[in-house]
Amino acid sequence: MTKSVHDFDMQRSNGQTQNLADYRGKVLLIVNTASQCGFTKQYAGLQQLYQAYSAQGLEILAFPCNQFGQQEPGTDTEIQQFCELNFKVSFPLFAKIDVNGENTAPLYRYLKEQAPGLFGSQRIKWNFTKFLVDQHGKVRKRYAPTTTPEAIRADIQALLALTPNKESQ
Repeated sequence: MTKSVHDFDMQRSNGQTQNLADYRGKVLLIVNTASQCGFTKQYAGLQQLYQAYSAQGLEILAFPCNQFGQQEPGTDTEIQQFCELNFKVSFPLFAKIDVNGENTAPLYRYLKEQAPGLFGSQRIKWNFTKFLVDQHGKVRKRYAPTTTPEAIRADIQALLALTPNKESQ
């Protein structure tokens, strides 16, 4: 039985497997992304959050997805290059996945179960749906694609305030 986000292994855009347990003790913002979406400019806001809070324990995990209007048609390498060139993205990009349907990535199946959308819907509605996860891998909140990264700042700060001082561990 899955107990937290830390129980999953996911493939990075470079093909390497990433055990999400490596992020234990960090606040995670998990986002399904796309390069040709009206919300693509949110990459800039996500990068700003990452620059502001990564030293305090925030990790942003981006999962490209081509299920919404075919707005992420590129290869993992092309997506990585696009994000670095256009938005100077330095947070982890993962391999392209499905977030809905028969081939939903197990991580996303778990995220949707833990934080259903409006009226209990487990379906991801569009690109840039965001999940905030605490230091223990517990899904704390789900945000709509229209919620900007800046609008999540206070929630991130509140979770980071709960992070134990590294020196006291």
